[in-house]
Amino acid sequence: MSLGRGSGAGRRPDWAALVIAVMLAFAAGVIAWSTGGGAIGGGYARIGPTTFPYVIATGLFVLAIWTAIAAWRGDFPEREPQQLGPLAWIVGGLVAQMLLLKTAGFSIATGLLFAATARGLGRGPLWLTVPVGIVLALVVWLIFAKLLQLSLPAGPLERLF
Repeated sequence: MSLGRGSGAGRRPDWAALVIAVMLAFAAGVIAWSTGGGAIGGGYARIGPTTFPYVIATGLFVLAIWTAIAAWRGDFPEREPQQLGPLAWIVGGLVAQMLLLKTAGFSIATGLLFAATARGLGRGPLWLTVPVGIVLALVVWLIFAKLLQLSLPAGPLERLF
């Protein structure tokens, strides 16, 4: 007997999607709590500085409920099992960037992130993607630091410019 559970009838709940729903609800709660904790002056206007954070929190909460219902019903399409190797390359590249950003500078740290992400996505050998990533990151650094006058972490490579 079908309980009208949509296209996912007979499937078990999607636990990954339920985790996403919980994270959305948590983010909504944090936004609402931090907005409510601030002392904002003026109470004459109907729309003030706290309006939009509450709208965003409400939207996230609605999405959390919608995601949880769809996940419980099994309405999300089935996915392949997650491969940990590519994920480890990408997360490792991000960790390396965060650790090296202040010492090696923006270009080298971001170039390594670029190469690790490319490796995680199955593109190019590291001997090619590391220098390409560093050059691309250096171009971005030059645009931000020299043209836009914004501050990004400088390392030995950036000090040449």
